[in-house]
Amino acid sequence: MDFQQILSILIFLVVMAAIISEKVNRTVAALAGAILMIVSNILTVDKGLEHVDFNTIGVLIGMMLFVSVVKNSGLFEYIAIWTAKKTKGDPWKIMVYFMIVTALLSAVLDNVTTVLLIGPMTIVVTQLLGVNPIPFLMTQILASNIGGTSTLIGDPPNIMIGSAAGLSFMDFVIHLGPVVVVILLVTILAFRFIYGKNMSVSDEARESIMKLDEKKSIQDKSLLKKSIVLIFLTLFGFVFHSSLGIESCVVALTSAVIMLFIGKQDIDEIFASIEWSTIFFFVGLFIVVGGLVESGVISMLAELIIGATEGHMVATMMIILWLSAIISSFLDNIPFVATLIPLILTMQSQGIDVTPLWWATSLGACLGGNGSLIGASANVVLAGVSAKHGHPITFKYFLKIGFPLMIVSILISTAYLLIVF
Repeated sequence: MDFQQILSILIFLVVMAAIISEKVNRTVAALAGAILMIVSNILTVDKGLEHVDFNTIGVLIGMMLFVSVVKNSGLFEYIAIWTAKKTKGDPWKIMVYFMIVTALLSAVLDNVTTVLLIGPMTIVVTQLLGVNPIPFLMTQILASNIGGTSTLIGDPPNIMIGSAAGLSFMDFVIHLGPVVVVILLVTILAFRFIYGKNMSVSDEARESIMKLDEKKSIQDKSLLKKSIVLIFLTLFGFVFHSSLGIESCVVALTSAVIMLFIGKQDIDEIFASIEWSTIFFFVGLFIVVGGLVESGVISMLAELIIGATEGHMVATMMIILWLSAIISSFLDNIPFVATLIPLILTMQSQGIDVTPLWWATSLGACLGGNGSLIGASANVVLAGVSAKHGHPITFKYFLKIGFPLMIVSILISTAYLLIVF
């Protein structure tokens, strides 16, 4: 291991320690780490920017703008009140409903888009009920990453794997759909024990909800109609963006620009509503991880995985699954998957059937995102939404809930892969 590799690991560990300790703002920590990687000549500014996933950044900014305009129509309040009334104000039923909706949407949409749509509704419902939104948002973060695992377009690693391995949309649904359903059901059951028994709403809150008229929450009927049409067109764009040959960020930014044109809202106010601290956190983190890639640390790690198993399929499959999950809890899963893909393709060229390794990589990288607050984009975005409304989700709190449930999901995945392959 050379000096640059040691230095890049040290910078990464210091950044992680700063984020975990919460003594330093996570955005400041990530940007400081990015600057250190560049100043230390581990990577240049140009190389650092090459590692920034501008597709993810584009989706984030586009959907934040889109949601900010749609929010002014009163649509989220309408859906929130309607849902609360359908469940008669039962917080546990509302939690389960939102988890299932989040998982389903995450299967056909980008995870970030899903949580940006669901998050504002959740805040409204919990305000109506007079309960803490954090448990609701926690369940949605986990449901989003679980649901996104089941399809080709649900999570970026799956898009990369599908492209490299020639796997179709239905291949992912058939091979990963069943285990994802089991994991989601087990997670819902776990949340029943974690949160369900402590959930109580006063009779007054229930009565006040049942008296609400959701139709009165509509603030702008013209904007509402435009929003509904644009939401369906945006969903269509996300589902078929790969077939249309365009990036998901193009769909998000196009929807945002159209919405800004036809929404007739205060543009300065809309742009001020963007979670800029979240955007810059991702930029910093992408560059820090890019430093690990450029110094050869991630490549070295991937080679160690393959070398340790000496080509034994079951052992390789298990190591890839578990290491992908643990690493993806604390590292962006995209560069790690990008490094594993050529190694798996090399094994394939040697005549080895690597199909199980593709599914192990997908399950580990996608589900591993539930391990910590920075494990996936959706986690950071929804935590940002929560903090903006006065309910910060701390790194330690997320780790306490998310990491054990992530381990449970990987244990289920282990059993599934051993039985099927």
